[in-house]
Amino acid sequence: MSVMGKMAEGTAAREYLTFRLDQEEYGIDILKVQEIRGYEPPTRIANAPAFIKGVVNLRGTIVPIVDMRLKFNCSQAEYNSFTVVIILNMHQRVVGIVVDSVSDVMELPADAIRSAPDIDSAIDSGSITGLGSVGERMLILLDIEKLMSSDDMGLVAAE
Repeated sequence: MSVMGKMAEGTAAREYLTFRLDQEEYGIDILKVQEIRGYEPPTRIANAPAFIKGVVNLRGTIVPIVDMRLKFNCSQAEYNSFTVVIILNMHQRVVGIVVDSVSDVMELPADAIRSAPDIDSAIDSGSITGLGSVGERMLILLDIEKLMSSDDMGLVAAE
């Protein structure tokens, strides 16, 4: 019964910003995205984890920049003209994530989303909300807020 209730509740299509990391395509809730910017080297922070590239000053707000390619153990993290930073706005916290490229904004109906298999990966399985399929494309849908507020990130204080 509760499964049916959940499905009925989430039947409206949701929009996702899709981006690439290495060979994989990911989707995040478009409502969390504040803006998309070209990559510019941030100011390094001493003793920060390797995946936190540093901080940038975004119109007076100091924004930590997380390289998702390093966070997800991608084979390479090359900085080129396609490299972008997605600025996220979550719980009054602004964070930037570095990705290989942004693909597009895609609307996914609830019936195009399957639950993710429970497998061991670089991504905490609780941060994957499901797998979206659009034609031949498979999107890994992330709960970016949950991922960014995980303890190992050290970016968002527990409330």
